[in-house]
Amino acid sequence: MTEMILLDPVRVLVGPDQPLQEQGAALLKDGCLEALGDQARETARSAGIAPLAAGHQLLAPCLVDSHSLLPEPFQSQGETLQSLVRSAAAGGYGQIALLPEASGNRRELPDQLQGFRPDGCDVAVHLWGGFSQGGKGEQLTPHADLIEAGAIGLSDGTSLPPVPLLDRALTLGESGASPVLIPPLDAVLRGEGLLREGPEALRAGWPNDPLSSETLPLSQLAQLQLEHPQRKLILMGLSTAAGIDLLRRSASPPAATVSWWHIVTSSSSSAATAASWFVSPSLGNSKDRDALIEGLSEGLIQAIAVHASPLDDEESLLPPDQRQRGIAGHQHVLPSLWKALVVSSGWTPERLWDVLSFGPSRMLGISEERLIPGSNRWLLFDPDEVWTPTRSDPWSSKAANQPCLGRPLDGRVLQCGLRTPANPDD
Repeated sequence: MTEMILLDPVRVLVGPDQPLQEQGAALLKDGCLEALGDQARETARSAGIAPLAAGHQLLAPCLVDSHSLLPEPFQSQGETLQSLVRSAAAGGYGQIALLPEASGNRRELPDQLQGFRPDGCDVAVHLWGGFSQGGKGEQLTPHADLIEAGAIGLSDGTSLPPVPLLDRALTLGESGASPVLIPPLDAVLRGEGLLREGPEALRAGWPNDPLSSETLPLSQLAQLQLEHPQRKLILMGLSTAAGIDLLRRSASPPAATVSWWHIVTSSSSSAATAASWFVSPSLGNSKDRDALIEGLSEGLIQAIAVHASPLDDEESLLPPDQRQRGIAGHQHVLPSLWKALVVSSGWTPERLWDVLSFGPSRMLGISEERLIPGSNRWLLFDPDEVWTPTRSDPWSSKAANQPCLGRPLDGRVLQCGLRTPANPDD
């Protein structure tokens, strides 16, 4: 049976080049966007469909995640590719770019880029190709072959390749116009540090991560971008005020991303210092958080990434220094950022979408998401909906390390037109 819904009024954001419509209208039919504005109203009137008032809700393009990890995409007790795209769509994400893993899914040869498109799924899964063989930073992978085979760009995941190897790769230029995603993180300088150095880390009793673990590699990467202006170098996951200051003073600053968790919390929060939520790069204090938000406002940072690092139940029970750092939960991102940036910092929805959808698309070199009649690439967000995430929800991530589980969130994606694989537990 065909179902048609007229949302009128509803706030509508069509795309990056159009302002938000406060009193818009949208006609939805079986998951597709049939029409907008007066055309939607006229079509609904002809069909005898009464309008549904949704003036506080927002109809907008899907979100884009520029980098996340998925250790076991096809066989896992925790998050799989199917559960990831299902929960991502429930959070409004229409595109996800997956990083190479430290072991296993390195994606260093063209044939290793296959099998990441689930049947009956509209969530686009992009793949970062491995930058160096085995992620060891010694020999380059066949960059040109990987890009030709469909890799969205090149990265060694959470590892920083040696600067001489990076310089060589940028000089050879086999990546072409595709991005090279590099974390400004020196693992040796970080050592066992779990929180950025400062009073908060000392009071909590956790090992300190010095500022130099970000600022030193960032300076080198900024210099490489200056020497290779024709290459698309991206800094993955800025986390400090000092890093923002360095970027601001760079003659030719590279593009940059930041993790959503660094925008919504800091080491000043008792929840952030809990052993369950240590991330990479390490959380800084409230000044670092404020500087990152300012960096987004200035355009120094172009994308907020989810950077999900899902763990299963067994892995999450390991001591902090023995497990992979990180959190997961695409469904938690938009509500948390809406509260942190729109409600608390006075951002407009257009600006938020620029760093959650349009900016990440430009960074990845793909077409920007937009509302198009006849398409199912849309989301409907209600900033006033209060809900409590649970793992029993069939649309929830299967990861055990979701920081917002069991506590109320303000704001929720009510619907998303994207098709996703059926949940085997349904």
